[in-house]
Amino acid sequence: MLARVATFAIVGLDPRLVWVEVDIRPGLPSFRIVGLAGAAVREARERVHAAVLNSGFEFPARRITANLAPANLPKVGPGFDAALAVGLLVASGQCPPEALEQRAIFGELSLSGELRPCRGGLAVAEGARRAGFGGLIVARERAGEAALVAGIRVAGVPSLRAVADLLAGGDPPPEPEPEPPVDATGDGLDLADVRGHELPLRALEIAAAGGHNLLMEGPPGSGKTMLARRLPPLMPPLTRDEAIEVTRIHGVAGVHRRGGLVGARPFRAPHHTISASGLVGGGQVPKPGEVSLAHHGVLFLDELSEFPRASLEALRQPIEDGHVTVVRSQRALLFPSRFTLVAATNPCPCGFAGSERVCHCGELELARHRRRLSGPLLDRLDLLVSVTRPTAEELQAVSRTTSDEVRGRVLEARARQRARLAGTPASCNGQMDGRLVRRLTTASVRAERALGAAYERGTLSARAYDRILRVARTIADLEERETVELEHVMQALALRQHDEDDRADAA
Repeated sequence: MLARVATFAIVGLDPRLVWVEVDIRPGLPSFRIVGLAGAAVREARERVHAAVLNSGFEFPARRITANLAPANLPKVGPGFDAALAVGLLVASGQCPPEALEQRAIFGELSLSGELRPCRGGLAVAEGARRAGFGGLIVARERAGEAALVAGIRVAGVPSLRAVADLLAGGDPPPEPEPEPPVDATGDGLDLADVRGHELPLRALEIAAAGGHNLLMEGPPGSGKTMLARRLPPLMPPLTRDEAIEVTRIHGVAGVHRRGGLVGARPFRAPHHTISASGLVGGGQVPKPGEVSLAHHGVLFLDELSEFPRASLEALRQPIEDGHVTVVRSQRALLFPSRFTLVAATNPCPCGFAGSERVCHCGELELARHRRRLSGPLLDRLDLLVSVTRPTAEELQAVSRTTSDEVRGRVLEARARQRARLAGTPASCNGQMDGRLVRRLTTASVRAERALGAAYERGTLSARAYDRILRVARTIADLEERETVELEHVMQALALRQHDEDDRADAA
């Protein structure tokens, strides 16, 4: 007898429909799985065998062949276990086939028959809806995540026995209740904790308001990491579409442990030993990297000069295009990567060049340290500021800046940007390309003349010219001005003049 069960393989971030075809015929007892199955899928034979027996069913002592179609699509991971087991039960006459016509099944099986959660519940639910299925059976722990997709009935069940009872006409489990989203307040991080740092705080506000990339340079302990961690709470909350997209990415990557919607903007801070594939995505089985896990959030690279050169150079495409293209086995996989980059670095190997403390680095070491950060990468950053050590008076003073105040100005500036950018691919000033910048930014004659003079001096590239104009547009939005004026351009230039000549030479 032949049975067919629908399940899904996750390729990159996309769910692909897979039909599990199980055929049982007379012959020597065997259990074969074909269809370009990976190691975890081939090992499912032992898990399914034990789960079927321990759930009170009979395992046929016959020749069993399971085909995973389409055969040219690689199948990896344990998510095919439940579909294989149900297909075997249907093919052996222990489960009715009619209930499978409008349902897909996804989950891993334990030896006892327990249905375990697998990565990508939300992505699978979206795939089931697009494929026209009315229902989806998943592990109980993933039901809340899958239920975020409207238009499909999700059944969260605890075991293979419960799956069989449901297919036999038993009462469906209660619909999963939506879990509250993760708190988006930043765990109490507030700008009121920051002492001094007037210019970096201004740069942080501009970065939050326009989605601009930021580089902070300063000696150890000056507050660079402290400032970076306070950026996500300043940004607008995720829209539902953005939250769904972030939840799907984090679910596929296995970093979203809860069943509800991700409510906070991601903040990713990978260690500087990370590889290029770990940063931008890839691997033998392509997975999203840190730039995709930071999608719609913040990617913080501390000790930027210590990152491998290959990893930093791999950032250039994600920063510019907003996505990463990974090609494996003649297939191109697309990973989204719209993030705000915040980087921090020391001015020299010892960290104290230009500060009150004595720097012990020689000219050769300083030159080598500067060369670790390429000009093309730094040219893609919008704001470059120095973070100096606060004075004793500043440390003892009470901060006059709070996150609530800054967040209010940021939300108003973002609202103006959404109205201006309606109907375009961009959602904030930092995402505008050169064409949009020229079409949607109105600058005064004095502002254009000052920007042109800076470009003529050779300190700006054509890309930096557009980035300065985008930052000036954000400053004008914060001040509720429709036209970019001279003071906005001058402030944007002042926030990018950190060692500009050295970078222009390096590029």
